Amino acid sequence: MYKLLLVKKYFFLLGILILVSCGGTKNRLSDQNNAFKFKFEKDDLLSKVLDKAAAQNKLVFVDVYTDWCLPCKLMDEDVFTHQETADFMNEHFVNYKIDAEKNEGPDIQIIYNIQAYPTLLFLDSKGKVILEKMGVAYHTELIELANQALTNADQGL
Repeated sequence: MYKLLLVKKYFFLLGILILVSCGGTKNRLSDQNNAFKFKFEKDDLLSKVLDKAAAQNKLVFVDVYTDWCLPCKLMDEDVFTHQETADFMNEHFVNYKIDAEKNEGPDIQIIYNIQAYPTLLFLDSKGKVILEKMGVAYHTELIELANQALTNADQGL
């Protein structure tokens, strides 16, 4: 009888531990989104982001990602939380993240022929691709790509 009671307590504590762990993961992911230094537009429609870029005379940086993409998560953790990179990108671009599998994402995936995740797009305010990068770009490479996009836009490419 004592062993049965001990086993029940064990499973009860194990269940509580699992519930607490799952809740902790959710909070950590929520906190991570708040940790972004990039100012990502919250709008669901790319057209509104393009309008905002036109009004501010800026280009648009788009991160096309999926929830299951490990390289996308690495960018969230390592790149979009980096203050110096964010300062540059926030100054020169209207930044936008879109999940390729939700809301307008599947349409964006088709329009821009997205083949891999993440895909990083630099667009003008009319939605024309100035520069595209498939895969992860860490701090230095992202700044180089951004500078190249700014140069291409100035030259009308």
